[in-house]
Amino acid sequence: MIYLDNAATTRMAPQVREAMLPCLSERFGNPSSLYSLGTKSRETVDEARKAIGQILGADGEEIYFTGSGTEADNWALKSAALDQKERGRHIITSKIEHHAVLHTCRYLEEQGYEVTYLDVDEWGIVKLSQLERAIRRDTVLISVMAANNEIGTIQPLGKIGQIAGKHGILFHTDAVQAFGQIPLPVKKLGISLLSASAHKIYGPKGVGFLYIKKGVGLSSFIHGGAQEKGRRAGTENTAGIAGFGRAAELAGEEMKERGERERKLRDYLIRRVLGEIPYSRLNGHPLQRLPGNSNFSFRFVEGEALLILLDMEGICVSTGSACTSGSSQASHVLLALGLSDETAHGSLRVTLGRETTGAEIDRTVEAIKRNVAKLRSKSPAYADFLARQRPRGSSRGIRF
Repeated sequence: MIYLDNAATTRMAPQVREAMLPCLSERFGNPSSLYSLGTKSRETVDEARKAIGQILGADGEEIYFTGSGTEADNWALKSAALDQKERGRHIITSKIEHHAVLHTCRYLEEQGYEVTYLDVDEWGIVKLSQLERAIRRDTVLISVMAANNEIGTIQPLGKIGQIAGKHGILFHTDAVQAFGQIPLPVKKLGISLLSASAHKIYGPKGVGFLYIKKGVGLSSFIHGGAQEKGRRAGTENTAGIAGFGRAAELAGEEMKERGERERKLRDYLIRRVLGEIPYSRLNGHPLQRLPGNSNFSFRFVEGEALLILLDMEGICVSTGSACTSGSSQASHVLLALGLSDETAHGSLRVTLGRETTGAEIDRTVEAIKRNVAKLRSKSPAYADFLARQRPRGSSRGIRF
């Protein structure tokens, strides 16, 4: 099997499993218990907090564990909006956010809030001039993702943070795809709230965190006990948190070297696909993108059909976000870039990881070429297109 869907989830690193095992056996105490078995679990949780904070240039006390990145997004948006409802009920986000943010914004609109959805340019970058114009006296929150989960485009977080800070507005970023992949110095970038998830960086599923900047009085989202300093009730997932902490340490140690390696393989993949497959295009910014992300559209091809053919050859890729798998609708991200519905439906996301090799990229490119040609050979639209390209009076086909 060739696994090239690391944006959906990653294989847990062996070092992460090793860090989790003690919490599943002898160190099983409840972190809230006062006896030594519990305090050892509390120490494990606090060590993970510190490890994650170091990557962000934050204090460990600013890290609050959740059950997922989605929960962290919901907490950030709903609590920030509700806490400030007397000040205003206007929120700004972008049209290409993950559904964890978009659906939360839709919910808040049902509760009487107004949401402005910013456009993006052809590369998927938020238009800063439109952001400035969208700010109102009653704007209480700006939420723009750090990097897009489908096309990998990295947003200008520092500039967005400056704009938010200038107007005294909280700035939240969904960093589920970006955390551990690129540097995210939260203080320098002016970020108030940041969401992330462990399973995107070779950690376990079922654990995430929300960074809450000191001084931001975000209220609880889940009520009950006094865990997470009274801000997130529920017994901590100690084993998952231990794994997250170790995964964060590894990400910090490997980020530069792994990023450079994935970037080289990614660029090699892009050159081959665009150079060897006619009527293909790269979606997202050509340079300002996550190291391992590539997203292509192939005309006259249905992305899901291509995915199935590749799966039959043992190659795992996707057509977009795993959270929208099975949807018949074209990607809202690709449509926001200005792609037609047909082109958006012909997309394929290939995301590399720490185990990806050059040989796997070569095999994948050959499989994509072969199966794109196979699907196009059965497409009446492609046959009509080729017929229109032939010179008048010629029966010869076009060479690509």
